[in-house]
Amino acid sequence: MNQTIAIIGNPNSGKTTLFNRLTGSNQHVGNWPGVTVDRKTGHICYHGHAIDVVDLPGIYSLSPFTQEEIIAREYVLSEAPDGILNIVDATNIERNLYLTMQLIALGLPMVIALNFIDDCRSQGVEIDCAVLSETLGVRVIPISARKGENLDALLGIVTEDLRRPVRQPAYLHGVGAAINRVAHTLEKTALRRDSLPFYALKLLEGDSHVRKTVALPDAVRQTVETTAAALSSHGSEDNEMILADALYDFIEEAVRHAVKRPEKPVLTLTERLDRIIINKWLALPIFSFLMVLMFWSTFGPIGTFFADLLETMIHGMLIPAVENGLHASGASGWMTGLLCDGVLGGVGGVVSFLPQIIILFFFLSLLEDTGYLARIAFMMDTLLRRIGLSGKSFVPMLMGFGCTTPAVMAARTMENEKDRRMTIMLTPFMSCGAKLPVYALFAGALFPQCASFVIISLYVLGILVGIFAGWLLKKTIFRGVSSGFVLELPPYRLPTVRGTLQNMWEKAKDFLTKAGTVIFVMSIVIWLLQNFTPSLQTASDSAYSILGVFGRFIAPVFAPLGFGEWRASVSILTGVIAMEAVVSTMSVLYGVDLGSLGGLLSSAFSPVAAYAFLVFILLYMPCMSAFATIRREMGGWRWAAGAAAFQTVLAWTISFFVYQCGSLLFQLI
Repeated sequence: MNQTIAIIGNPNSGKTTLFNRLTGSNQHVGNWPGVTVDRKTGHICYHGHAIDVVDLPGIYSLSPFTQEEIIAREYVLSEAPDGILNIVDATNIERNLYLTMQLIALGLPMVIALNFIDDCRSQGVEIDCAVLSETLGVRVIPISARKGENLDALLGIVTEDLRRPVRQPAYLHGVGAAINRVAHTLEKTALRRDSLPFYALKLLEGDSHVRKTVALPDAVRQTVETTAAALSSHGSEDNEMILADALYDFIEEAVRHAVKRPEKPVLTLTERLDRIIINKWLALPIFSFLMVLMFWSTFGPIGTFFADLLETMIHGMLIPAVENGLHASGASGWMTGLLCDGVLGGVGGVVSFLPQIIILFFFLSLLEDTGYLARIAFMMDTLLRRIGLSGKSFVPMLMGFGCTTPAVMAARTMENEKDRRMTIMLTPFMSCGAKLPVYALFAGALFPQCASFVIISLYVLGILVGIFAGWLLKKTIFRGVSSGFVLELPPYRLPTVRGTLQNMWEKAKDFLTKAGTVIFVMSIVIWLLQNFTPSLQTASDSAYSILGVFGRFIAPVFAPLGFGEWRASVSILTGVIAMEAVVSTMSVLYGVDLGSLGGLLSSAFSPVAAYAFLVFILLYMPCMSAFATIRREMGGWRWAAGAAAFQTVLAWTISFFVYQCGSLLFQLI
């Protein structure tokens, strides 16, 4: 059986980069806190040694305040890995070592990887790893995970010579003696002996989770309480603060001996850039410029050119070639229709928008990798507080422009349960990339002269509706004061070509996988339901097919919104399975390729009805994948169903308002 090593460190300390380097995995790496929200597993085979590596979420301590801390803590306490690889950000060593001290108290075999050592050198900071290792009692290896520097030395220790800490820290202020006394008393329990200092530390600080989960005999509990009371009698602070002060005093002493900083520190590149990028006068103009550039590139001439080129290749070359080949081989008419109109027409209609999806994710990847994403959250804190949230909510909400599923998972980084649930309910209003094919299809067909403006207006509308929904939820379900906003601003880093291309490939692969599975199956099912009647006879008119009958049944619900035609109604329902399916469904139902579909839509929808349709697509409940994630993250079907109902009712109401007011305005004009 392979040994298991857990990688643990602070958020944004380079854990996932190191994990990818060691295991050859392709996990997403972003330069902002909270990229890893669940544990991931990989494998190392080095000089004949096979080891499983677990990448745990970034945490600041082993206190169970956030979902990440709960995941990491439960893993190291319950599953007992064979060793710990503690990654420490060398440029922010004092803060990172707080978690290190708690890990040392666990007593597990351990090595410290001192990351970003190259950044320290560029700042003129020297770290004597031998002195630091002697002070902490754990070996310290300087590395640069991003550049692969010194990873062989680290791998050698991880695979062949991982050792337990040689000693526990000698804390001052009576803390060390108190920990030793309680740890000695805990020897009478069934707790893991090597980790007794950790349990002693947590019991003394009054950790409620440990007190509830650890069964202590009465005599042991009395000793713990007596020692804790004696510790708190030395000052006015509670035990948690006393213990934290003792840990930081020890850390400061260790750093003072091991770290040498230049006498005249110079401003780092990050500090110089932040004077411009988060300047109170320049921050919003810079942010606005970047957003306009992103959307213009995605929906403007660049994105449209590549999308049209791919659409021509699929519908102008591939489908006709397949159709001619089938005719030449004597294939039946229904088989030709199924393959060309159903499968290739449906899937091809979605795949045509792949270039725009890639461009959008290219820009989002740059925002993440450079460290700018965290600064946007910082800038948006004031605005979000007006609706009862903090700037930390902006990170998952901005991720929602890419995909709702990981965006909902990113809300785990929020400590406050009320803020987390409210953020999850608002995130689907941020238009995900899967809706882009629908926008591009309708905007190009009905608003050819101002397609980019129409699409941008939908993204802006989603943000405005999110703000309104947040205000509404704040006044009703989520009354109360929001939590404070504490977010680490990571240093700016130049994105790597490999990392950016990897992120783009992952998103493109997800999109193509969905097109090749969900959309493929949906296209076949839609074609079959459209071509057969409820009595399973071939339908001479699709309006009398199974799909047509069902579509006419639900169409009155959408009639007040301007799109009561049965094909539009059915397309909306398939969008619940996957948003991209709306385009493939319409292509199959109308029985034409993407180029001809635009012309049919322009005759089937008025401009006002088309915009109302897009508004409904923008705001109604997310796809089933995102819905399942919401159910898991919010802890039950009741919350998930309530969120979906809230979003759909709001979508219907705003679409109704858009269509009715727009129609009235056109009549007056």
